Formats: sequence, C-alpha cells, structure tokens
Amino acid sequence: MRCSPGSATTSSWRPHAADPEPARVGRDGALSLALERRGGATVLSRCRYSLPLQVLAPLALDDRAAVVSVLNPTGGLVGGDRLAIDVVVGPAAHACLTTPSATKVYRTAGAPAEQHVRLRLGGGAILEWVPDHTIPFPGSAFRQAIDCELDDDATLILTDAFAAGRIARGEAWQFALLESAVTVRDRRGPILHDRFVLTARGAAQGLGFVEDHPYFGSFVAVADSGLHAFAAAAGRVLRDTDGAVGGVGALARRGVVVRCLAASAPALTAVLEALWAVSRRELLGLPALALRKA
Repeated sequence: MRCSPGSATTSSWRPHAADPEPARVGRDGALSLALERRGGATVLSRCRYSLPLQVLAPLALDDRAAVVSVLNPTGGLVGGDRLAIDVVVGPAAHACLTTPSATKVYRTAGAPAEQHVRLRLGGGAILEWVPDHTIPFPGSAFRQAIDCELDDDATLILTDAFAAGRIARGEAWQFALLESAVTVRDRRGPILHDRFVLTARGAAQGLGFVEDHPYFGSFVAVADSGLHAFAAAAGRVLRDTDGAVGGVGALARRGVVVRCLAASAPALTAVLEALWAVSRRELLGLPALALRKA
C-alpha cells in the first residue's frame, strides 16, 4: 500500500493473524507507518492501523515534510487500553507527526492505559514528533514509553508535554499515576534516557516542584549541527514567553533538552510552538510550520 501526501488512501491492519479476544477489540490499538524519500518528496509508503488508533490523510504543508496526524476516534484512553505506535522514517525522508488535539486519559479502577511509541530514523532522516499535550483526568493512570533509534546524520525533534489535570475544573494533581519515559540512542549507544513517575500521593505544588505551573513538558532536539544556536535561541524563548519558565541543558553528545513549566494551556502551547519554530530554523534551516488544526 502506498499513500502520498494529500492522498486519503489508508488501510486497516491487525497486528496478529488470529482474531483478537472479543474483550480486547478497540482496546489494543496498533499503528505502523513507514515514510520514505522519493525524488524530491517524502511519501507515506506503509500505513496500517487498528482501533483505537487511526491516522488522517497525510498533508504536504511545505515542500519538505509529509505531515501525518495521529488520532484516537474513541475520544480518549481508558484503563487497560494498550497502544503501540511504530514509525519508520527512511533515509533522507522528512516526517512530521502530530495530533489534532490533546489526548485525554479517563478514570480507571484497574490497570493503567499504556502507550508504547517506537521511532526509527534512517541515515539523514528528519522526524518532528509534536503531539499536543496529554490531560490525565482524576483517578486516571497512564504509562508511556517513547523509544527512538537514530542512524547517522538523522535529526529528531520531539515534544512530551502534559497538563496536571483539568485545571479549569480544579482537578490538578488528582490522577492516580502519570509516567513517561523517553529513550534516544544511535549507532554509538545511548544519547538520552529521561523518565518521570508521578502519583497522587507524590504530587505537590510547592517550592521545588512546579510552583503553580500545572502544565509541563520536555522538548528534545538531537542533531549533528546547529545545537549551540538552538540552545541559545531556546533560552531566549523561555525568557520571552509570558507564563512560562524553564531551563536548557546540553546532552553529552548530539542533543539538547529543554524543560518548561507553564501557568496555563495557552502558555504551554506558546512556549512549545516557539521552541519548535527555533528548532526548525537552527537545525533544519526551515521556517516555522503552521499546522492546520480546528
């Protein structure tokens, strides 16, 4: 199956030959994407999924990247959901993966919802992984792992962002479990392993935690050039964005991590979009990409 940017062609897929257990239908979602460079464009060469994962038709919003939006048509995650996302970006291909809106995680009395993302980048490939933030509802439990494997000269831009709950409803820090781990490696070995685990009993808002900034996120940039310029620009973004604070740190090799806290959802969106814009400018030599979201 082949699907070029702008085409509506997709195909559904079950990860196992045998029929799933009836109780797991709509609970075990799988998404497998492959993007490759053909001529002067990146095309979606494989697209397979099973609910509750799905993708919208790929778009070409500039002349470089294929933009693919990943969505959950069921409206959110519930306890016991297990999602697996596998993305392969071939040599010299350029992909941008996003979501149409924030991801909601609902209350559970049992097992957590789990999401495992595997991102594999070929030589000279570029992947921008920029989903909207995740919102854990009171009593929810969510566990996520994002594993990234980079070949030589590959560039990764990645966001991992969260709200502390439905803040406007006064539900901050009422989830049961919120866990996320980001791991990046290349042919030489590990580049980054970053993990946090928050529980209702462990959450606090005082000095040393988030200090009345109930939105938080990490922005990861891995590249072979432009990192010093990006780090400097990221520092300016943090200083200039109202309602946001944070810090910038260089990894031992090939990477920069930006931590940010925000007082509101608009402030979180503003700081992450600004960081994304300067990463595209300094690492890719490209202008900001305006995603078409409702």
